[in-house]
Amino acid sequence: MSLLQVASAADLAKFEAVRYIKDLARKTQSPMLAQLASRMSSAMRLGVAVGEDPFAKVKGLITDMIATLEGEGEADASHKAYCDKETSEATAKKDDLTALSDKLSTKIAQDKAASAKLKEEVATLQNELAGMAKAKAEADQLRSENKAAFDKNSAEMNMGIEGVKKALSVLKDYYAKDASHSAAEGAGNGVISLLEVVESDFTKGLADMTAEEGAAASDHVAFSKENEISNTMKSQDVKYKTKDAAGLDKNVADLSSDLDSTSEELAAVLKGLDKLKEMCVAKAEPYAEKKARRESEIAGLKEALQILEGEAALLQRSAKHTLRGANRQNVLKPAENGGSTTR
Repeated sequence: MSLLQVASAADLAKFEAVRYIKDLARKTQSPMLAQLASRMSSAMRLGVAVGEDPFAKVKGLITDMIATLEGEGEADASHKAYCDKETSEATAKKDDLTALSDKLSTKIAQDKAASAKLKEEVATLQNELAGMAKAKAEADQLRSENKAAFDKNSAEMNMGIEGVKKALSVLKDYYAKDASHSAAEGAGNGVISLLEVVESDFTKGLADMTAEEGAAASDHVAFSKENEISNTMKSQDVKYKTKDAAGLDKNVADLSSDLDSTSEELAAVLKGLDKLKEMCVAKAEPYAEKKARRESEIAGLKEALQILEGEAALLQRSAKHTLRGANRQNVLKPAENGGSTTR
């Protein structure tokens, strides 16, 4: 192979590498690879013009691009790891805070309902206590009036009985002392009998009145005792239910404060998640696709580098072989002209 043929093969190798990079740029739609192909073409033309090794320049461009892409890949991987870690932790925190917020909200609603129910029960008890107080006052008033009426009526009844008794005593003495009154004994006996009936009726009426008064007084005592017991129980219920309602209200206030703090923390976590999404979620190209594309670009660049290195090695072997052949021909030419050959 002649030097001209070797140079042509080298040119073909360089152009093949440029073409390969251009095709890869179109395939991956990479502006960086398209720019690299352009720089490779320029490097080959300028290298030939100034007498530099175009292979070394082109290989350097490809090697630098591979290093750049690998560096970007490592940076993206590190960024993705950071994003995955921060997003996972923030999401877990959000879930915990959301669960806590729901738990607090539920407990607050339950305590508010329980407090409202207790307050309603207290209001009912207070109305019942007011009704009982009114009924007791009315019963006391009625008892007082009935007792006053009994005292008056029983006193009058006693006076009537005493009057009848005195009248009977006078009549009986009258008819017993003077025999001359015996002629009127029949009429006297009639009056005495009438007065005795009146005395009996008055006595029975007083007894009934006294019995009725005793029953009414006993009923009033029983009512008063029952009212007192019921009043004590209901008053205690009011006291304890009021205390429980106040405790629930305080718990609601404490839980509401906790809920406010939790809500603020949750809002901060959600805001942080939004920032992470904005920073970590690729708008144009997801990480997996970008990673696959970059790996394809790196693989293509390495293959282009292998093409150049293979052609360079072939070029070196061919050049050495051509130079040896040329030297041998130069040595043999004198012998062909009849001269002696020195080895």
